[in-house]
Amino acid sequence: MKRKFLILFSTACVLFILPACGANADGSESTENYPSESITYSIPFDPGGQSDVEARRQQPYLEESLDQDVVMQYKPGGGGSVGWSELINKDPDGHFISGINIPHIILQPLANDDTGYQTEDIVPVAIFQATPIGIAVSKDSDIESLEDLVKKAKESPGSITAAGSGTYSGHHIALLQLQDLAGIEMQYVPFDGAAPSIQAFLGGNAEVIFGNSSDLIKYQDDMKILAIGSEETFKPLPDVPTFKELGYDMTAGIDRGVAVPPETSQEIIETLEKAFLDILDEDGVEDDMYDEGFEPKRMGHEESLEYIEQKQSEYSKILENVEEN
Repeated sequence: MKRKFLILFSTACVLFILPACGANADGSESTENYPSESITYSIPFDPGGQSDVEARRQQPYLEESLDQDVVMQYKPGGGGSVGWSELINKDPDGHFISGINIPHIILQPLANDDTGYQTEDIVPVAIFQATPIGIAVSKDSDIESLEDLVKKAKESPGSITAAGSGTYSGHHIALLQLQDLAGIEMQYVPFDGAAPSIQAFLGGNAEVIFGNSSDLIKYQDDMKILAIGSEETFKPLPDVPTFKELGYDMTAGIDRGVAVPPETSQEIIETLEKAFLDILDEDGVEDDMYDEGFEPKRMGHEESLEYIEQKQSEYSKILENVEEN
């Protein structure tokens, strides 16, 4: 009888302890056991792009801090929407994460009802990098400043052509913001990517370029950069004023971060948040970002949620104004 009691007692203890070791009350995996297998890091664009460059930089640091393999996956299509549609349907166990880009994850659902995801479905872990967007003219242009450009645009509405990458993209929304704040109208010429747009501009096919900071740095001797969309002075271009410094309350850029599926536990989010943000403290990482034309950012889960909500409000108003006009 005594032996039977001990067996039953031991079995009860095991059953009581096991759930605590492997899962939370809601069934999601506990950080005590996370990660328990390799992590798939999905990039919703082709290999070799700016999102891939940053993810590859992060990969060895993540493997060390999480003590698991991090396997890269590429899921291009729909400007990122194919990959983000996959993300929101994955199990929320922390073993599938995806790179995210802002404004893409905001503008796509606002402009199209058939993206396969909504902005609210995406759960940001961290935002760790940005590519500021600047505005420039040819080095031979008679325009010397942003104010010169605004003045010329007011004198002849719609006559100035402005090249950029894509429609309802970071470049397009930067143009729409500037037009709204400055009370001007320019003719936007979208290209299929940043590289084609910068080449068209350098070839004289557009008077103005809305360009990524990395391209502006690369070709700065061939143009006059009038303003940059960073929050503060952009370290690689110290002599270029920000839009805010010139009196236009706007930032412009492509923010990059990482997200998990809906219903991922807070513990897993916090584990990944720390792993990603700690990379910025590694020797040389921020310097390398600046050298490549990027801007380091440090936004955790909560701050990223607030930032996305703020940008969603800004962009919604801009698009409403466009539709009304």
